[in-house]
Amino acid sequence: MSEDREGTRERLRRLNVTTMVAVNASVGTLLVAVDARTWWDAVILSLGVAAALVASARWTASGISRVVLPCLIITAMVWLAGVLVVGGHTAFYGISVLGPLYAPKLPRHRIVAAVGLIAFVAAVGAARLLVAPADVPEVWLLYVLIPAGVTVVVTGGMFAGQVFYDLVEELEQSREREAELAVVRERVRFASDLHDIQGHTLHVVKLKIALAEKLVRSDIGRVEEELREVRALVGDTITQTKELAYAQRRLNLSVELENAKNLFEAAGIRVRVDREADVDERVNELLGQVLRETTTNILRHAQATQVRITVAESGITIVNDGAGTAPLSGLSGLSTLRERVGDNGGELTVEQTDGRFLTAAAFSYGRTDR
Repeated sequence: MSEDREGTRERLRRLNVTTMVAVNASVGTLLVAVDARTWWDAVILSLGVAAALVASARWTASGISRVVLPCLIITAMVWLAGVLVVGGHTAFYGISVLGPLYAPKLPRHRIVAAVGLIAFVAAVGAARLLVAPADVPEVWLLYVLIPAGVTVVVTGGMFAGQVFYDLVEELEQSREREAELAVVRERVRFASDLHDIQGHTLHVVKLKIALAEKLVRSDIGRVEEELREVRALVGDTITQTKELAYAQRRLNLSVELENAKNLFEAAGIRVRVDREADVDERVNELLGQVLRETTTNILRHAQATQVRITVAESGITIVNDGAGTAPLSGLSGLSTLRERVGDNGGELTVEQTDGRFLTAAAFSYGRTDR
């Protein structure tokens, strides 16, 4: 599950980075073209845009790349040069993108850093009054209010985005813990069934052997009878243990449906059960085996968010999402189950398409064949 989660996170990161770089490059190029009056102006303004693009391309959902600090210094210097040298009021673009992008990712003092960033942008903009003291209204609008306002908006959006990422991460971790807990519960149930089979047998065997020891010198016939019963009991226990190991021990589809529903809900997976008809008793147990194996596979190998179970008179279909596109491994239990279903006149179908996984078992006979 952790590998699947890392793969999903990496795909999401690439999508975000591609979007950010494309938007920032387009907007930055437009601002440079509008604000630059000479080639020298264009070079200085382009440095700020380029630094912002480099840092954006190294963005991750967690952690801060080592290139961020140098890029941040470059964008700050470009804004300062734009105010005092170039006279470019759009020179703030680089720092207004880069600063808010990484301020929410700081391990501490995030709010202080955000406030300091906004104050820096406004203070540098106000420094324009040192070279243009007569243009107070224009300086306040183009160099202070607009840059600081844009930085405030972008910073707020980035903080909201970081909160969203943190929440998604917490939910994913919680879901994975619930899925692991569900698998543990299934193991506990298996251990309980095994105890029921072998614990009872061992207790009875102990009593019969103790009785045989007492009768070994007085009633050989009775001793032989007790030993035959012990041998039969042990043989029956071996059979029951094998059936339990292959999920064949008196499974009931209704019970398995309720169990699967509880397991999925405990793992945070939405489940829908559709019963189209009463199940043929001849296939009830086999369909229960199919459902149990499929439930375990979904919990262990898929990143499912929803599961739909459809029960017919002589068949069952389970469809889940979160299967990805790569072939799933670790599904050897389905091969064994396919043979078992085939030996009983049925067919097991397994399909993986567009992130969905379908497991279906169908038998050719129904109520009309009785």
